[in-house]
Amino acid sequence: MLKEFKEFVMRGNVMDMAVGIIIGAAFGGIVTSLVNDVIMPPVGLLLGGVDFSSLFILLKTGTKAPPPYATPAEAKLAGAVTLNLGLFINAVISFLIVAFAVFMVVKAVNRVRRAEPPPPAPPTPAETLLGEIRDLLRARS
Repeated sequence: MLKEFKEFVMRGNVMDMAVGIIIGAAFGGIVTSLVNDVIMPPVGLLLGGVDFSSLFILLKTGTKAPPPYATPAEAKLAGAVTLNLGLFINAVISFLIVAFAVFMVVKAVNRVRRAEPPPPAPPTPAETLLGEIRDLLRARS
């Protein structure tokens, strides 16, 4: 069983998958920063100065401190129950960016795979010999 597991892990597909997961995690961090630090501030500014990361609905006030709470983190520290819409919107935008990037990569890989048809197989020795016999018979006629 250990030998089979080692063979499974050492296959090219598993190693490629591991590299993909590591690169994907790093890419996820970049996309999160892109959404939180580059895309959402101008969008919030266009919508009247809304900071999406602090957009939340208070469902129940906290027991440790009374409202108002400026951020979901502040409400959480006070023991309040919140619906964090801004963080959800940021996560959806991050997902859409990652999904689009993965779509583009898969599309490019599929295009490369379709672009290169496999070369024709060389004739077998028997086919070569039959071709020579055919050519000799044509020459006789």
